Amino acid sequence: MISKRIIPCLDVMNGRVVKGVNFKNIQDMADPVEMARHYSETGADELVFYDITASFEGRKLFTDVLRAVASEIFIPLTVGGGINSLEDFDMVLKSGADKVSVNSGAIKDPMLISSAAKRYGSQCVVLSMDVKRVNGKFHVFAKGGRIDTGIDALEWAKMGEDLGAGEIVLNSIDTDGVRGGFDLPMLRAVGEIVSVPLIASGGAGKMEDFLELFKYDRIDAGLAAGVFHTKKIDIRDLKAYLRDNGVNVRI
Repeated sequence: MISKRIIPCLDVMNGRVVKGVNFKNIQDMADPVEMARHYSETGADELVFYDITASFEGRKLFTDVLRAVASEIFIPLTVGGGINSLEDFDMVLKSGADKVSVNSGAIKDPMLISSAAKRYGSQCVVLSMDVKRVNGKFHVFAKGGRIDTGIDALEWAKMGEDLGAGEIVLNSIDTDGVRGGFDLPMLRAVGEIVSVPLIASGGAGKMEDFLELFKYDRIDAGLAAGVFHTKKIDIRDLKAYLRDNGVNVRI
């Protein structure tokens, strides 16, 4: 049985880790290098690094901060933000990333997914989706959750898989930062139509939320930020709790 993964997320803006609620009210949290080192040493299975304003500001990702983070950790690193071309993939991978997350760039040019998968392998390509309910349907949002594309999230997830994405990260804007639990209806809806690994993001508030998440076999990993950054949940304690409740995790 494949182990369920626990993944902290560093949302980076202006060289600092930040956190908001529903993708708004952004607050400063910590230095990304120090935080990355902490997670690498305290049981995280992987780490995600998002330059959250790169796409909106129309610039390249801050590779100096990325290199500093990559040099401090010994776990897989997924990086996203402002990824619009194969050259961006190349730059990020050479800066220390193991996997590259595409979001707005793939919405603009879906063939970026297939081109990257052919060059680097599907295992390197992660489709990140920022999803929110609009009139009862799941819509994909772009530019850091600022713009409603009108794209149906279920159709986009299936297309991303077909084009070669090796993983999908589902970020629920509705539950982001609220700490009321993961968006299980959204996760189940996507899980029923794709077969690639799914990473759930948005809504973790307590250890029980992760246990409830992993009751759904299609979920491969739980991603969170605020509850880990503020030390409300310790990753080692979380893994021990999950193991004691029958979830296969790497201790």
